[in-house]
Amino acid sequence: MPNDIINLLVTFDENYLEPFWTMLNSVSINNPAERFQVFLLHSSISQEKTNWLVEKCAGLNIRLILLPVDRSLFQSAPLTERYPQEMYYRLLAPCLLPEGLERVIYLDPDILVINPLRPLWEMDLKGSTFAAASHVGVIDIMNGINRIRLDTGHDYYNTGVMLIDLNKARTLVNPDVIFDSMRKHASELLLPDQDIFNYLYGELTMPLKDEIWNYDTRYFSGYLLRSWGAYTMSWVMQNTVILHFCGKRKPWINDYTKPFDSLYKHYMRLAKREYYNSIS
Repeated sequence: MPNDIINLLVTFDENYLEPFWTMLNSVSINNPAERFQVFLLHSSISQEKTNWLVEKCAGLNIRLILLPVDRSLFQSAPLTERYPQEMYYRLLAPCLLPEGLERVIYLDPDILVINPLRPLWEMDLKGSTFAAASHVGVIDIMNGINRIRLDTGHDYYNTGVMLIDLNKARTLVNPDVIFDSMRKHASELLLPDQDIFNYLYGELTMPLKDEIWNYDTRYFSGYLLRSWGAYTMSWVMQNTVILHFCGKRKPWINDYTKPFDSLYKHYMRLAKREYYNSIS
């Protein structure tokens, strides 16, 4: 399948337009021989800005497909300022994406793709519906806490990067079940959509290696210790595919000296001039 189009899914609001454009440029730069189509589930991005995105994606040889979502569908979902409504769209993606689509890679906008995505796209799910990574750290404390908190027996998966078998997911994902779970567990949810995913679908998820597919950029030292010194910066640049800038502090907002901050700023500069000239 060397010429097979890779399907990507994103969900965000206007606050994440620039990070998304930076992410997409990293995808294009580091996957030069690939063809992508990107499905954007959204409900609040203006027509002017979506038109700009479609045009600029075409310039990268990427087809952007806009899928507006009816906001009334999510009236019963618990929402906060930090966790906007758009974050829940990934849970219902199997119900919202086109019927003929068989699989998709979901990506948060706060990432960089620094190596080829095709190995993930072609990965054998071995009967699972989803594939995702856990950020286990050096010592596996948070996994244990989350197993107790959510009453589950599996690792706690980060949903910022997921491979989804849509044929299986369509028979599994039920909006009523999702929203009922949100209401029932509202007081227990720390990361609402991610918690609900783990609670409902964790057992149907195949583990991915986080050092390859969902590297948490906050913990370079932790990865180095966990690997007994193997996961150096050089190793990451050669082997890691997806860098995930998790947490509240973001490299496009905050000035801080994390190990991957300068790399993010490099990709941001590649996209920034065109972004501001075209969208402001």
